[in-house]
Amino acid sequence: MQQSADNPGHRVIRSYVLRTGRITAAQQRALEQHWPRFGIGFAAQPLELARVFGRDAPCTLEIGFGNGEHLLERARAAPTQDFLGVEVHRPGIGHLLLAADAADVNNLRIIAHDAVDVLRQQLAPSSLCEVQLLFPDPWPKKRHHKRRLVQPDLVALLASRLKPDGRLHLATDWEPYAQQMLQLLSDCDLLANCAAGGGFMDVDATESRSATRFERRGERLGHQVRELLFRRR
Repeated sequence: MQQSADNPGHRVIRSYVLRTGRITAAQQRALEQHWPRFGIGFAAQPLELARVFGRDAPCTLEIGFGNGEHLLERARAAPTQDFLGVEVHRPGIGHLLLAADAADVNNLRIIAHDAVDVLRQQLAPSSLCEVQLLFPDPWPKKRHHKRRLVQPDLVALLASRLKPDGRLHLATDWEPYAQQMLQLLSDCDLLANCAAGGGFMDVDATESRSATRFERRGERLGHQVRELLFRRR
């Protein structure tokens, strides 16, 4: 976490904790060669998504896409929609750039910056049809709960960036975090739970998706995956 420049006493939750990781030569070449095609630089002004993608189409944002397998699969499966991924870890970005170039997709773009800044400054209100946040770091120790990304301010920010009837899809395999997410999303006046009875969605009822690397790890540990699907009122 860091303090806000506007309010030095306000602690800002970041969307990531920067990890060191080995980047392969191929991933480094991808960053150099394919970033001009798929990359978007961060700027503190709203993007014109129709100009970025060269058309006016529904746009999905995935926050923290990891190595990008899930994001690329969705982009390939829905060529009439656009997909925007935000990630800060260079190996994962390089991995996705390699795969996106090989797949020759035109409906995928990447921003290498903190997602909270992107949401606040680079994405306009009511500009997205869907936001996905899959398996964010649960920070399981109680003293670290304040570092969790899903907090009331972020939920309100996410809801404000969705178009009416836009969807907010979260998933986690850490039960205490799932319960916290459910409560926070339910408390947001702009959001309505899509699950019958106001709880979690059945996994089969959410849009079909490939398992993420973090999800597969949780399954090996015997964790139950919890899916939350809310819509913008």
